[in-house]
Amino acid sequence: MPPLCQTWAMPNLALGLPAFALYALAGWMLGLRASRGQSVGRHWLLPALAALALHAALHALAWQQAGGPDLRFFPALSLVGLGMAALTTSFGPAQRIESLGIVVFPLAGLVLLPVAMSAGQAPENLSWPLQLHAALALLAYATLAVATLLAVMLWAQDRALRRHQFGGWLRMLPPLTQLESLMFRSLGAAFVLLGLALLTGVLFVADLFAQHLVHKTVLSILSWVVLAILLFGRWRWGWRGPRAVKLTLLAMVLLLLAFFGSKFVLELVLRRG
Repeated sequence: MPPLCQTWAMPNLALGLPAFALYALAGWMLGLRASRGQSVGRHWLLPALAALALHAALHALAWQQAGGPDLRFFPALSLVGLGMAALTTSFGPAQRIESLGIVVFPLAGLVLLPVAMSAGQAPENLSWPLQLHAALALLAYATLAVATLLAVMLWAQDRALRRHQFGGWLRMLPPLTQLESLMFRSLGAAFVLLGLALLTGVLFVADLFAQHLVHKTVLSILSWVVLAILLFGRWRWGWRGPRAVKLTLLAMVLLLLAFFGSKFVLELVLRRG
């Protein structure tokens, strides 16, 4: 085993496996309460916060030992999961959207496992402007992913109300209008972050429309345009309901294809990472 693999293997597992277990515990605690129709309380916060700390420490240790951030497919996916879990933990109790954790926490645990079980690899030598560009992009992905989950919850809540089948985990959600407001606030934040990511890409990436970047750039711009149309439609015509949900899902799919779709093909299919 190469020296870098030896130095990373055990510390990665020592941080990653407990983080996975704590994420699963937090999600299970929320799911159990939801299935019983009970108030979620705050007991889930302790394992969630501990999982977040271990998850962040896993990446910090990896960056320290490699000499820089690793933004390959699985580490980048893990960072997005970390961002989603952090947003859920930070805003869930205050906004009554803790039920997001039923999906977000297990998902964050799953996406960190490949990083915890993989050997280290020297990262690309990225300048600080490019690191800023990447950080803004990953924050945009995490925020839009949370907005997408809120959109799905909004759709489920509206459907349940129409069918008079309101129960279970839906009782944990805030009122429909509040949930809709949270979704659009999240979409607004994702729109700003993605816009800043595109701007820093224009300023700092040498050739944003190079052959290996053109699909990523075009799809990211399309996602940003969809968000712009949705937010303008909300402001000008009061768009809501199924139309807002569909456009949110479209923006998320475009952004997933832009970054993770291209990385999946290049790194895991073509082996050009």
